[in-house]
Amino acid sequence: MDKKLLELLVCPKCNGKLVYDKKADELICNTDALAFPVRDGIPVMLEDEARKTDVDNQD
Repeated sequence: MDKKLLELLVCPKCNGKLVYDKKADELICNTDALAFPVRDGIPVMLEDEARKTDVDNQD
């Protein structure tokens, strides 16, 4: 994931910071416990496409 792109992207639900999970190829919003997929190098920033994350495993 390009660092400059990551700096520009925010969570579409809360406008919060996202963290890139390289292993899962997802952008994580810890505030909303959502994981947005990255498909073919393109972040899919739609709430309907995001999955809920395990709140207990957040930073």
